[in-house]
Amino acid sequence: MLMDISSEMIHGLLPVYLAVGLGASALTIGIIEGVAEGTAAIVKIFSGALSDFLGKRKLLVSIGYGLAAFTKPIFPLASAIEWIIAARFIDRIGKGIRGAPRDALIADITPKKQHGAAYGLRQSMDTVGAFAGPLLAIALMALSGNDFGLVFWIAVIPAFAAFALVNVGVQEPVRPQADAEKPVTAPINWRELGKFSGAYWAIVAVGSALTLARFSEAFLILRGHELGLALGLAPLVLVVMNIVYSASAYPIGRFSDGRNRLHLIAAGLVVLIAGDLLMAYSNNLWMLALGVILWGLHMGFTQGVLSALIADTAPQHLRGTGFGLFNFITGILMLAASVIAGALWQGFGSSVTFYAGAAFATISLLGLALLRGVKA
Repeated sequence: MLMDISSEMIHGLLPVYLAVGLGASALTIGIIEGVAEGTAAIVKIFSGALSDFLGKRKLLVSIGYGLAAFTKPIFPLASAIEWIIAARFIDRIGKGIRGAPRDALIADITPKKQHGAAYGLRQSMDTVGAFAGPLLAIALMALSGNDFGLVFWIAVIPAFAAFALVNVGVQEPVRPQADAEKPVTAPINWRELGKFSGAYWAIVAVGSALTLARFSEAFLILRGHELGLALGLAPLVLVVMNIVYSASAYPIGRFSDGRNRLHLIAAGLVVLIAGDLLMAYSNNLWMLALGVILWGLHMGFTQGVLSALIADTAPQHLRGTGFGLFNFITGILMLAASVIAGALWQGFGSSVTFYAGAAFATISLLGLALLRGVKA
């Protein structure tokens, strides 16, 4: 939550800051966001596998949060797009290092029958930070007369608080005996992939298709600015989306326990299609707000549930690798989705970007019919 407060204070303003303050195009913003998320995804596969090999996860989680904290001061110091790219790149390396070990750690200490609730709670707590950060950014922009630098400097504080809390408050659990009897012989041993079930690979396919349908939230902020949302209120887009996301993720995750989670993924895709169509068709801020609400609801239906599905289907002693591989594949596709979205926006306008998102989501929904036999 604390790291999300810090990150979203910056990221809620960053697309507008890049476009207005540094003169970046929509395509450039799409490339920056895509490369940032792709970098995190690539690192996750290695950090997740390494956490399985070491049998320890806290060290990697701590390093990841530390990198994110120590790169935050770069944002207020940046005077050119290259600095922003460097900061986002290093910050996402930190996210990549901590992501898969953290998610595997949650599964290690949670009974399987409560995986949906656990990952739903994690998503909710993340998302509390994700709307508290933009709210703080809005207030500080109003009080400071749109001083981006001041907001970026204040965002440094919760980042270092998160790093301290990880090191002081998180305890490494004792590795289960069943895991200890199945040592991983190398940080990445491709022969181990044969131990992943068909159900696991089916979930990877579902997540991959969903990722192509969902590009960076930066484009929601740009759409709001395009429809007349003031600079200082640009983070309000993320506030609305993340309030809905936070409120829905835990109850939906808990509801998914003991049920077929793929049904909830399908519901999330339907909501995403409706949200994209509204975003494409909107000509005022009220329609935009409804589209943003639907985007937040689709996140609540899908993100925590997908994490629970990975935890359910990956072998227990290879959970870090399972999360890392899943995040690697979906992260590369997020890079592609964000670049495609930026190119469509720049070449054909914002509406076409969201129509394309709705089309990808429709294809993903049809693809779920092929997985009806998967027990998830």
